[in-house]
Amino acid sequence: MSRKFKPGEWVKAKGKLTAPKMQVLKYISRKDKLLGVIDNDTYLECVWYKNGERKSAIFHQNNLIKSIDGNGLFITNTPTQKLRLT
Repeated sequence: MSRKFKPGEWVKAKGKLTAPKMQVLKYISRKDKLLGVIDNDTYLECVWYKNGERKSAIFHQNNLIKSIDGNGLFITNTPTQKLRLT
């Protein structure tokens, strides 16, 4: 199976509205329990932050989708400038 994501891309878990935005760290090797072969191309390690604490987990690539908003993990408030006609 081909790799769907690259390290550094932003993803979310499929089907969960409250899923955190996560960053892909790397693909990891995992042994298939049924066939006994090592799979290097389908499992990813992802990282996200919750209440200032770093969390990470391993996901199958088919359970993730690319996040549309890839601006980072933190929300920054940037003041909008009002345009004036003179």
